[in-house]
Amino acid sequence: MELIEKYFSNLTEEQKSRFKKLEELYKDWNLKINVVSRKDIDELYLRHVLHSLGIAKVQEFKAGSKILDVGTGGGFPGIPLAIMYPDCEFHLVDSIGKKIKVVNEVTEGLGLKNVKSFNNRVEELDGQYDFIVSRAVAVMPTFVRWVKGKIAKEQRHDRRNGILYLKGGDLSEELKDYRTAEIFELSNYFEEEFFETKKVVYLPLKYRS
Repeated sequence: MELIEKYFSNLTEEQKSRFKKLEELYKDWNLKINVVSRKDIDELYLRHVLHSLGIAKVQEFKAGSKILDVGTGGGFPGIPLAIMYPDCEFHLVDSIGKKIKVVNEVTEGLGLKNVKSFNNRVEELDGQYDFIVSRAVAVMPTFVRWVKGKIAKEQRHDRRNGILYLKGGDLSEELKDYRTAEIFELSNYFEEEFFETKKVVYLPLKYRS
């Protein structure tokens, strides 16, 4: 928890309380339904919570924004971002039912009213969003294909609507066909060694009716 306050000093008491509760909730549910590895659960705030909040360092979401988290797993990056932006609406989707069960239980345990979850493939979802977030669930061309038609027409932010993708390693080959993509090194925001190779990729997408 100190790790979160180190980089986000303006949290409300409610946000602090919810971030603190995350560890207890995930440890409890992970014993019943294993969605996070043992090593990762012991470093939950570094490897999952702070990593998810790397997106918040790159893009602040304005009140009323709709965000889609694709392949959310146990709720990352969607749940930490939903705590950070209580005035935004977050839709978390995963095709694996047991992962969505954990999302639902953690969301309920935190009292989050701005999160809806879906046990679907993203292609089956209706709805359009300001931003689509995810943690490395597929290579970018595949991911772009999955989320086709999911970007909202209305622009709320200075940065165009699009994808904010947490990735690691060398992305030059994967992004060679995306000239508008921007890469943000998380080591510029967080000093822990874990973030040395971690990045946020921003890819603006056009609205398609």
